[in-house]
Amino acid sequence: MSSELFEISDNKRDKQDIVPLAERMRPRSFDEFFGQQHILGEFAPLRRLIEADRIPSIILWGPPGCGKTTIAHLIANITKKRFIALSAVTASVSDIREIVESAKKYPKGSNLILIDEIHRFNKAQQGALLPHIENGTLILVGATTENPSFEVIAPLLSRCKVYQLRKLTDDEVATIVNRALVDSHGLSGKLRLENDALSYLCAYADGDARVALNLLEMASNCAETEKRDCITIDDIKKVAQKKTLLHDKDGDYHYDLISALHKSIRGSDVDASLYYLARMLEAGEDPLFVARRIVRAAAEDIGMADPNALVVAVAAFEATNFVGMPECDCILAQAVVYLATAPKSNSVYKSYNAAAESVRKFGQVPVPLHIRNAPTKLMEDFGYAKGYKYPHSFSGHIVRQRYLPPQLNGRKFYEPTDEGFEKRVKERLKRIRAVLNGGSSTPSTESEETD
Repeated sequence: MSSELFEISDNKRDKQDIVPLAERMRPRSFDEFFGQQHILGEFAPLRRLIEADRIPSIILWGPPGCGKTTIAHLIANITKKRFIALSAVTASVSDIREIVESAKKYPKGSNLILIDEIHRFNKAQQGALLPHIENGTLILVGATTENPSFEVIAPLLSRCKVYQLRKLTDDEVATIVNRALVDSHGLSGKLRLENDALSYLCAYADGDARVALNLLEMASNCAETEKRDCITIDDIKKVAQKKTLLHDKDGDYHYDLISALHKSIRGSDVDASLYYLARMLEAGEDPLFVARRIVRAAAEDIGMADPNALVVAVAAFEATNFVGMPECDCILAQAVVYLATAPKSNSVYKSYNAAAESVRKFGQVPVPLHIRNAPTKLMEDFGYAKGYKYPHSFSGHIVRQRYLPPQLNGRKFYEPTDEGFEKRVKERLKRIRAVLNGGSSTPSTESEETD
């Protein structure tokens, strides 16, 4: 496969009715590239490697429309390498083999392969690249919107330098749009764009240059059809319609947003909590997935500081399951507001982890005989339930008695805080532990400890 299969010739670039504006405006030099100054600025590391023709295999990780594919084209143009483009959505292992066989006909270090959406390659496909990257037959530029530490196999990741790209700012998107208005490869100065239309377009694009240029192209067609030399905000709104929020239910946005919601609830920021809730629901997230995390947050981060939080969260889950979207939005919002503004305690979460750690450390130690059940005579003969004291028969319904195995005597897993309802629990627990460990509130005749 040669670069001619993937690059667009100058003749095709002149046919603006065939080649999309976003493709025609693809930068051909660093001077035409906007954004990503942290890696492509004048003295930035990646730019210096490209200009010195010492580019290693790299993975470009960033949101859609931020310049990943364009950077691959720039590398090929500047270093004069043979350029091969491949989409992981449609490619197979046999395609990789074909590319490798073709690449072997050229000197090592001269074949640059762009694999778009590399996170969609399975392990076998990624593994097929390894020896050819390692021996220099291919220089890889992998483009992905997903976290490569989760989606790219470790051997391939260790052979690549990862660069994280940032979402473009509104100013950077505006610069790209203004260039497209006047550039000979773009609209050639035939149309102008109203200021409010530019602001609306940039806000709609939300850092995605490709979306911005596609929208500009469609709006320009509207203006030209009506024989106007100005693109208005109404033109932009007409072609934009409802915006689709970026949200991949199996990708980073899915996990980033639910994490942000949970941490905002934990941090008692009710406004941020509502914002991330809306981000997910408006993007089409499964409301029951959100509701389940709210239930978890109620137990993990509020716990005994307000036990009613768990009741509210479970009720919200049930109500969401009953009414569905869009009616469940205010149900989940009510639960989020309650949890975010509730007093916080992670003592239950910490106490379980401490208990689980003891289980892992000591293994399955025997349960003390006196608190075992004895449904048969044989069990009674072996001492099961012998000496057990029934708490309801004692004052305060508590009696001095050991419940933990001897190896764990004296351990305290639950340490309540002074937050909300848990402050009352802390005071009561202090009295309970005093009795269990030999206090005087039980009858003197029954105060002897049973081991």
